[in-house]
Amino acid sequence: MATLLQLNASNLQVAGEDRSTFTSPSGSPSSRNECSIAPLTPSPSPSTEVRPRVARPFSVVVAIDFGTTSSGYAFSFTEDPETINMMRRWEGGDPGVANQKSPTCLLLTPDLRFHSFGFAARDSYHDLDPEEAKHWLYFDKFKMKIHSTSDLTMETELESVSGRRVQAIEVFAHALRFFREHALKEVKDQSSLVLEGNEVRWVITVPAVWRQPAKQFMREAAYLAGLATPETPEELLIALEPEAASIYCRKLRLHQVIDLSLRPMTNGLDLDGSRPFDSSFRQAREQLRRARHSRTFLVESGTGELWSEMQTGDRYIVVDCGGGTVDLTVHQIEQPQGTLKELYKASGGPYGAVGVDLAFEAMLCKIFGTDFIESFKAKRPAAWVDLTIAFEARKRTAAPGRANSLNILLPFSFIDFYKRQRGQSVETALRKSNMNFIKWSSQGMLRLSAEAMNELFQPTINNIIKHIEDLMQKEEVKGVRFLFLVGGFAESPMLQRAAQNALGRTCRIIIPHDVGLTILKGAVLFGLDPTVVRVRRCPLTYGVGVLNRFVVGRHPRDKLLIKDGREWCTDILDRFVSVDQSVALGEVVRRSYTPARVGQRKIIINIYCSDTDDVIYITDPGVRKCGAITLDLLEGATAACAGDSERREIRATMQFGDTEIKVTAVDVATGRLVRASIDFLSN
Repeated sequence: MATLLQLNASNLQVAGEDRSTFTSPSGSPSSRNECSIAPLTPSPSPSTEVRPRVARPFSVVVAIDFGTTSSGYAFSFTEDPETINMMRRWEGGDPGVANQKSPTCLLLTPDLRFHSFGFAARDSYHDLDPEEAKHWLYFDKFKMKIHSTSDLTMETELESVSGRRVQAIEVFAHALRFFREHALKEVKDQSSLVLEGNEVRWVITVPAVWRQPAKQFMREAAYLAGLATPETPEELLIALEPEAASIYCRKLRLHQVIDLSLRPMTNGLDLDGSRPFDSSFRQAREQLRRARHSRTFLVESGTGELWSEMQTGDRYIVVDCGGGTVDLTVHQIEQPQGTLKELYKASGGPYGAVGVDLAFEAMLCKIFGTDFIESFKAKRPAAWVDLTIAFEARKRTAAPGRANSLNILLPFSFIDFYKRQRGQSVETALRKSNMNFIKWSSQGMLRLSAEAMNELFQPTINNIIKHIEDLMQKEEVKGVRFLFLVGGFAESPMLQRAAQNALGRTCRIIIPHDVGLTILKGAVLFGLDPTVVRVRRCPLTYGVGVLNRFVVGRHPRDKLLIKDGREWCTDILDRFVSVDQSVALGEVVRRSYTPARVGQRKIIINIYCSDTDDVIYITDPGVRKCGAITLDLLEGATAACAGDSERREIRATMQFGDTEIKVTAVDVATGRLVRASIDFLSN
């Protein structure tokens, strides 16, 4: 595979409006593969015109909220876009927990075949004989692996609870295939339409802080699961979780939200001391649970009445508090059309509810020893899952101002295994740990005091609050009037109280009643109208390595390359877009390339990225190769151009204003499309 040797010109403009002129110099510099492109003209400022979208006649939109701790789906028929249908209630579940979604758990047989997902997977794994369970593969909260893996590829592996490993792409594909089959069956049950495969538009949610490799990974898993194909990529959209929540929040009516700012608090109680902090939220949640049998939600055709209080230019923050990550996006609603404009690049981090689970595990390690906990997880994996489920149920009931302790049942196998391994009782270990806020119950339970639960929550909550406070200091975010808390972790009274105490005087804190379903509903709305977010901010600086004419005094001598008597400076970063740059939907970056030689079959252009904009060379600190664009040159067209006196021109068009980076290309001489792909998973 050969590498591109020459760049003719560049500009950022609207597709279909070609205002640049392209010239081809007689010489063609060559260099090492990483920087073998030479720009001839500077890039002008980006155009702000928007390319019109071509509508696709989908009959139904199905959205899958693939979460760290729980997942689910919803759908809407395009002929009735104001009605969102939620998935059927799941069998199984935990007492006192509304089964809005299914736990993100997957069970594979010893020969790696799909067995079950969700509650069924969890219960089946629990019922396995301990010796048999060692051979089965149970995966829980596996989505976090995609966020934490810096060198994500199609070969990345996941480790099951029992220690066996399998390719991550297979695990994700099994889960998505499960949702595909369930969703299509339910769609067909509710419609007399005979749906063809291309009549369904699928939407999958991902955290906004995920980078391009993780987004591409989810797309590849969806292809493997049969949601769409590489030949029909438009049948699948990737939605950013806080963005989806924002899309739904703009539809809210006043009776559908809780405004924490209207409830002055002190020490977790109303000022009159009469009601617990979370009483109104629990009442709203109970009303919602009683109404869920219909599984149908109606949304406003325009913007909801909540937005009538907002003035032109008002800004708001959506904080998506999920199981694995916390994502923040800053939007401005544009009246009267109701479209959204992103004002600051999406941010966040691994501050989700799983952080509380990890703190609980660290506490167990401190009491019983890290080596014992690791041994117990490896040799009694099903019992470990039981223990985490028991903690999850109690974690949901933790609230500020709670006086009584929370009881967490230890599996009998834990108590027995510890006595066999250590020669002493669990009660003795607790006494020796000197952790006075944790007691032992003769009924086989750990009794965690309010102080103990607070210690488990605080590190994660403090990270969330600090991130919000830091964000609100940014110039683009100052003066924000509304802050929406969404996601499953936003149900926690501990997080609600902390947010109100820290931020309640600065802005109004709004929580939708159906906070755990906000992203799912917004993802459906996004699938119905992907143009609703009109302007996004670029999370990174993207560009390619190129050659420029060497300028003495400006360029360092170690970048000098002499070719055919000409002096070139290597490794210069030619920017496509800059970090935090506003890019409107439909804006494109255009570059024109020519093959290095007659008969060349492929052009490969390496893409580099950086978290900052103050970079000059691809060798600068913080610059990394993150992907590659491949242009496949048709053999027939190549031969046709072999006798041309001028070099063949391939014009590539890259779109950065969507949730994913996309590329198309055309042969200028023939007008034929050139197969173009962009890959972030092969580095």
